[in-house]
Parts: sequence; structure tokens; C-alpha cells
Amino acid sequence: MSTARSTRASAAVDRLKVRSGNAGYSMARTGDGLFFLSEAPGEPPLCAPLDLDDFVAFVNKLGPQVARRVSKLDIAFEKQLVKKKPAP
Repeated sequence: MSTARSTRASAAVDRLKVRSGNAGYSMARTGDGLFFLSEAPGEPPLCAPLDLDDFVAFVNKLGPQVARRVSKLDIAFEKQLVKKKPAP
């Protein structure tokens, strides 16, 4: 397994720890290279072993979500997109 893969999974778990305020979350990897998450080392897993993309998506959905910052320019751009949609 490459370091980039485990770094991406670790970063997702670190973001979850910050969002949730629970520093006990622990990631582990199976011999097949699949990942799973538990609330603390040695605790039962919160998910079945998942591949990297599915694991990161699962972890990103857990805990409180951070509101996405939207600028005035983003809002104006989205309004322009709505205006330009062709009528059915």
C-alpha cells in the first residue's frame, strides 16, 4: 500500500476527530488493504472493511458537518447558471 493512500485515509479520520471533538477515533487496515474505523483502539469497527474511496466517503459523512463557505461571487455565479438553463 502506498503512503499516499494511508495519508488520505488518516487525513479523513483527523478531520472527523476535529469535527466531532472525539480524539479517540481509530483507523485500521486489513491485510487486504481495506480500511475500517472504530471509536477507540480495540473497539468494534463502525463499518465493514472498505476500500480507500468508500472509507473516506464513510468517514466524511460521520459527525457534524462543516458548513461550506459561500462568497458573493459564488452566489452570483450560481444565479447565472440558473438563468442560462434552457427551458424544456
